[in-house]
Order: sequence, then structure tokens, then C-alpha cells
Amino acid sequence: MCSLDSLLPGDKAVISSISGKTNEEAHLMEMGLLVGTQVEFIKTAPLGDPIELRVRGYHLSIRRSEAHAILVDKI
Repeated sequence: MCSLDSLLPGDKAVISSISGKTNEEAHLMEMGLLVGTQVEFIKTAPLGDPIELRVRGYHLSIRRSEAHAILVDKI
């Protein structure tokens, strides 16, 4: 198990848990980042933040600090 921000481009993983403040957790869940959802790490922005993910068939960019609060199991 590792955090989402530690993945490399092309890596796929399944979300196992989301931690953090309640409002941050709810915000991530509203964007489709739910436990059991498969995500693919696409790329990192040139300055390292944000990161781009493929989730449920669409591309999503989130801050690296938000990604650090998401624990995943690599596929």
C-alpha cells in the first residue's frame, strides 16, 4: 500500500482508503475518487503540481497534497 502521489506515470492502482479532514475527503469523493475505484497516473505538471489521473473514463487533475491523503494498492 502506498499513497497516490508516489505512483509513476503509467501506474495503475485501486483506492483503498482516503484520509484527511472531513471536507477534503468529501471533496475528493465528489470528484469520483471512492474506495475501490481504479485510477491510472497519467503525468505530473512541469513544476510537479498538480498531477493528472484517469478516473472512471475521464482525466482529473488534483494537487499533490490531496493525492498524498489517498492510499492505493498498485495493480
